[in-house]
Amino acid sequence: MAKTKVTGATSRLKQDYLRLKNDPVPYVTAEPVPSNILEWHYVVKGPEKSPYEGGYYHGKIIFPREFPFKPPSIYMITPNGRFKTNTRLCLSITDFHPDTWNPAWSISTILTGLLSFMLEKTPTLGSIETSDYQKRCLAAESLEINLKNKMFCELFPEYVEEIEQLLKQRQEAMLQSDNTNINSESDVTTEQPSSMYYIMNNLFVLVGFIFLAYMVKYVLVSISND
Repeated sequence: MAKTKVTGATSRLKQDYLRLKNDPVPYVTAEPVPSNILEWHYVVKGPEKSPYEGGYYHGKIIFPREFPFKPPSIYMITPNGRFKTNTRLCLSITDFHPDTWNPAWSISTILTGLLSFMLEKTPTLGSIETSDYQKRCLAAESLEINLKNKMFCELFPEYVEEIEQLLKQRQEAMLQSDNTNINSESDVTTEQPSSMYYIMNNLFVLVGFIFLAYMVKYVLVSISND
């Protein structure tokens, strides 16, 4: 990496990284690309009781060489139902609004603002409107989608492990559900012959009683005639 014109940004980003590690932002993790400190990737872990619960949303932040005096560009990579993917997001903390940017804002400020806006429903350039149901579906799909992203897997191995465990649990639950359904069908099948046997047995007993009644009646009539 060239040292010219990047020294100021590099120094500030390293400071922000240390602060971020010491005081993490809830639900958001971020890491710089090892070969380029001006490119960061983040993961938003869907907060509880939100349409994003259970989802892992991967995105990236591109910082200018003039950072912190100029704002970064922010992109969302994982489909989420809130932001268009691979599109610059129009937020007050991005390069869409350099007039509202404050050089004192840190990476933690940027990540907190991103999460806050994600949980809102205010429309802006780069946002989309979808139902909470669609967002929940995308939250479930985000697990497998992220595992196919090389950068996600390289920068967030701890999340890869979490996701693989969640997918394993989901698969085991589905297999258990299938086995339960098979056992239920088997119980119904075994109950049917048993019920048929009970009906036929009662039918034979009834026929026997009727035959016996006719025999008794026949004997009594014969005795009476004699």
